[in-house]
Amino acid sequence: MGPAGSGKSTYCHAIQEHCSLLGKKRGRTVHVANLDPAAEYFQYDVAFDIQELISVADVMEELGLGPNGALVYCVEYLLDNLDWLKDHLDEFDNDDEYLILDLPGQVELYTHIPIMRRIIEQMQMWGYGSSMISVFVVDATFVCDTSKFISGCLLSLSAMISLELPHVNILSKCDLVDEETVERILDVESANSMWDKEEEMAIDSSEQEANSKEQGKMTRVSQSRGGRDQRNRLTRAICSIIDDYSMVSFVPLNIFDEDSLDNVLLHVDQLLGYGEDLEIKELEENDEE
Repeated sequence: MGPAGSGKSTYCHAIQEHCSLLGKKRGRTVHVANLDPAAEYFQYDVAFDIQELISVADVMEELGLGPNGALVYCVEYLLDNLDWLKDHLDEFDNDDEYLILDLPGQVELYTHIPIMRRIIEQMQMWGYGSSMISVFVVDATFVCDTSKFISGCLLSLSAMISLELPHVNILSKCDLVDEETVERILDVESANSMWDKEEEMAIDSSEQEANSKEQGKMTRVSQSRGGRDQRNRLTRAICSIIDDYSMVSFVPLNIFDEDSLDNVLLHVDQLLGYGEDLEIKELEENDEE
């Protein structure tokens, strides 16, 4: 899950393809199902598709709803027809298989509308509770800006609290961002620290601009700084919420880097406890370690 355009479907495709190429000793079967009734194109192999049940296009045409309203209607329809979902889930009963559910990009479904939470509760009643985690995907190009990074943290934190599942945050599209920028984002110890650095850079820039002009404008810079401090009180309060919970961290994902994909898969496996009940696969003599 994650905001629209954050790379959820790309994540699903990358994990499916990566696992298929790991070989018989490390590989596993990864199924991907689409639960986004507005999806139009799939890179991955689709195990089952909610559009077999209902689609945004059909709802918009028949009920005259807009895209957002139609999407909410579709997910509510799924909630009323969960037998369809259970029948498909029951087809996957092997312990060494992955099933990834590619969810819609409307963040309201995970934050303040309880629809997705109710679906998860029903899946837990079916016995899937111990084998579910939530993967929240955030675009690295989006969070390079400090204010947007804080917004992304809040979205992730809201979804984490609302869904009450083991949770991992993925920073996607790291191949499109300078590596030093990604490291800078991930190395920051707190949201307040990141915002402080942003403010220091803004103040330094203002002072340099003022110094290059008339000396009398320094008074305006001082007044501007005071106004900025006043406006930043809300931002600092929000940062404190993120820091107080200390629950938001990100795992970088570069879909063109096998080590990055391995690292993401390792974090997901640890949360799932994947492999704890599987039989150990012994290496043959001609297998390289």
